[in-house]
Amino acid sequence: MDVTAHLTQLTGAPVAHLEPVGRSHDWTLYRADLADGREVFVKAMREARDWHGDTESAARARASDLPRDIASAAHDGDSTPSPLTAEASSLRWLADGDANLVPPVLAADDRMLVLPWLAAESASAPVAEKFGHDLAELHAESPPAYGAPWPGYIATLPLDNSPSTGEWGSWYAEHRLAPYLPAAQRYLGRAGIRSIEQVMRRIADLAGPPEPPSRIHGDLWSGNMLWTADRALLIDPAAHGGHRETDLAMLALFGAPYLDRILAAYHERTPLASGWRQRIPLHQLHPLLVHVVLYGDSYRGMALAAAAAALAQ
Repeated sequence: MDVTAHLTQLTGAPVAHLEPVGRSHDWTLYRADLADGREVFVKAMREARDWHGDTESAARARASDLPRDIASAAHDGDSTPSPLTAEASSLRWLADGDANLVPPVLAADDRMLVLPWLAAESASAPVAEKFGHDLAELHAESPPAYGAPWPGYIATLPLDNSPSTGEWGSWYAEHRLAPYLPAAQRYLGRAGIRSIEQVMRRIADLAGPPEPPSRIHGDLWSGNMLWTADRALLIDPAAHGGHRETDLAMLALFGAPYLDRILAAYHERTPLASGWRQRIPLHQLHPLLVHVVLYGDSYRGMALAAAAAALAQ
């Protein structure tokens, strides 16, 4: 793909300057100056792909190891998006809850996503506290169902967003855990898979008190926060109607700056249900399964430890 030409086509403005600033999965990241004065961030696919039923790339596990019904359940027919169109849908949906928590989508298609260029700053305690308040208010925006009205992705893996108005636990087991077990088995072994299957069987007891769906980021590890001088923004979402504890557990998974301040501020606005700390491993199990599928043995221990901790509640 000619990135300059495609960016001009999407934005309607000639490109005055374009420079790569990084790579991630199947895309390259750019900073660009447009002739109309805008500075933009660009995420562009490195090659054209047919995403329909293509369940995996940049992963050790073969695409055929993820069952086709993951893609067919969430990615229906000709409407199948790429990860970039799913990301654009996620950002716009989160903006419907709080436009101040996400950068606006300037342009997007299945090969490119364009956002404003925002200078990153060091994390600070006041911004962390504001973020905790803002996240609580976003989560208070309750969508009508678990899931989302678009086909999802997390990194390059399809994410089954099939909606449900039932209990969160059964939705989580069916749409966030079960689809990734076949591809993870080569790394977790049969005993490890049985442990996660036990979590799924006991999900009604492990999920905690019933809560309505929350508007969540869905992949909120610290790398998916952009800290600016006066606020923290949500980027790279896998957004959907989910359990609010999922976002908080993801912040804890790899360590977020000023996490204690974020959690305290969150709790000021919307107290968490009793036992939420004990449920952190349950909510971390899905992203750890995704990491096992994408990166293999290096996440095996963390995934099995999370399953064991979830069962030990």
